[in-house]
Amino acid sequence: MCKPVLLNTTKRSLLMQQLQNTVFDVVVIGGGITGAGIALDAAARGLKVALLEKQDFAAGTSSRSTKLIHGGLRYLKNLEFGLVREVGTERAILHRNAPHIVHAQKMLLPIYRNGSLGKHTTSLGLWLYDKLAGVVPAERRSMLTANTTLAAEPLLQARNLLGGGLYYEYQTDDARLTIEVLKTAAKHKAVVLNYLKVEKYHYYQQQINGLTATCQITGQTVNVSAHCVVNAGGPWADRLRALDGALSKKQLQLTKGVHIVVPRHRLPLQQAIYADTPYADGRMFFAIPRGNTAYIGTTDTNYDGSLTNPQVTQADIAYLIGALQAVFPDAQLTQADIVSSWAGLRPLIYEQGKSPSELSRKDEIFISQNGLITIAGGKLTGYRKMAERVVDKVMIRLHRQHQCAIRLSGTKTLRLSGSFSRQAQNLNDLTQYYLAHYQEIAGLTETTVKSLVEKYGGNTRHILRSLKCATFHPEKPLNERILLSELRYCVLREMVTTPADFLIRRTSRLYFERETCPYLLPLVINELASILQYTPAQKQQALMAWQKQYEAVLKFDDKDDTAINFEKFDLMIELEK
Repeated sequence: MCKPVLLNTTKRSLLMQQLQNTVFDVVVIGGGITGAGIALDAAARGLKVALLEKQDFAAGTSSRSTKLIHGGLRYLKNLEFGLVREVGTERAILHRNAPHIVHAQKMLLPIYRNGSLGKHTTSLGLWLYDKLAGVVPAERRSMLTANTTLAAEPLLQARNLLGGGLYYEYQTDDARLTIEVLKTAAKHKAVVLNYLKVEKYHYYQQQINGLTATCQITGQTVNVSAHCVVNAGGPWADRLRALDGALSKKQLQLTKGVHIVVPRHRLPLQQAIYADTPYADGRMFFAIPRGNTAYIGTTDTNYDGSLTNPQVTQADIAYLIGALQAVFPDAQLTQADIVSSWAGLRPLIYEQGKSPSELSRKDEIFISQNGLITIAGGKLTGYRKMAERVVDKVMIRLHRQHQCAIRLSGTKTLRLSGSFSRQAQNLNDLTQYYLAHYQEIAGLTETTVKSLVEKYGGNTRHILRSLKCATFHPEKPLNERILLSELRYCVLREMVTTPADFLIRRTSRLYFERETCPYLLPLVINELASILQYTPAQKQQALMAWQKQYEAVLKFDDKDDTAINFEKFDLMIELEK
């Protein structure tokens, strides 16, 4: 293959040519975190790799999670000890390989009389969690009295509070993690494209040897040849299996998880909270501070609606607001406080007789008679190990059919794009380095640089370099120049094509800074039109598509969601006495 073309939107035609003219070892369908991980693992082993995504990267589940790299505490309830150990190990690996977007988050678990966990049970569970997940000494659990729990989080309901457990999870930006994995795969010569929908598979001697895909931007079709095809379609995995006629007895059970966002001043948390909901389903929920907001989730209900645009319902909102009111009664939060929301789909493996929350999060691999390899289930935290297992099977297949030498995975120690350079050991060091190195940019503040570093890590230098150029939008104020430099970087290095790609998946502004979007949109759309040479019709289409997504985060379907059980259990009764 020729020199790799990275995720540059202006080079789409060249990437399409590479797809057409190369026989790949493996083509991955799906640009979420699972597909991204598979592409990186395979490319890092020296395989010729292509990845196709029919929407934007991470447009599905991988931008709509709780945005935590779990150590697996919740899996202890289901006695999934092996899963706890694996995700705990993976969490440490991720933190080491992508420290700019995976960082420790203190988590407080309040313990109430008649709650799902008693004080001794919680202490034992957190101790076991520390052991199985390999938690470092500085982040091991500590048990708190009722008074120290309230001192740590004064917003908590005080009645019937027995104490609390303090432990650590790791917070991330799920969509940005996906992008950094894809950028790293591209650096290892993977050909990566978004907005390319698979239409059909090709076969030779009853084995898949390629596919046809259509560009959702231009309508152009491309035929791609490959020795192996991997289906990492997430919620769409069964549809991609159906194209191969490969649906087996084991199929997906989609469940929906909803999160809402409220202003931080309405829920001024001191740290993240993981608490019981007051419902008969026995679920727990997170309340997590992020910048000037806090987000709350999640629900877990069976789902059979739109895969592209899962809707938040009034029942979802009532469920989460009810949980907030039970645990943080003095905050007096209502639906009117919500400033944004999102709904994501979990592609779990169906198990007869089990409720959504009882379904295992463990991944499974299916291989059809025609050779289609499908990965389903799994969690954000375990993406790297899932990818390793899939590519191990790809290597065996390539070895048997094409005498390819078997190579082992190397991603355990592979630093992701944006990980810290030699100039820094942590986010603060990197922020100070860039402040000193680019001090000639008048008006550049520590807050601005830190915000960029938290998104782009070591790649922040590309954004700041543009600001040093006297010809880069000299007529605009610094805050607008920074935004436009950030956007240009995302177009040329992260394959941004639409306003939503930038304002949702690359920067999360729609979720956590929605109030700024009307001001930013004209800047974004005009710069995109300039770089990508939008026609007037394309510009109007992009604006209309954005407006729908902008409105959707506060548009709650009033359909009755009977899958949510609002029967209160004893916790709520005890809290109200």
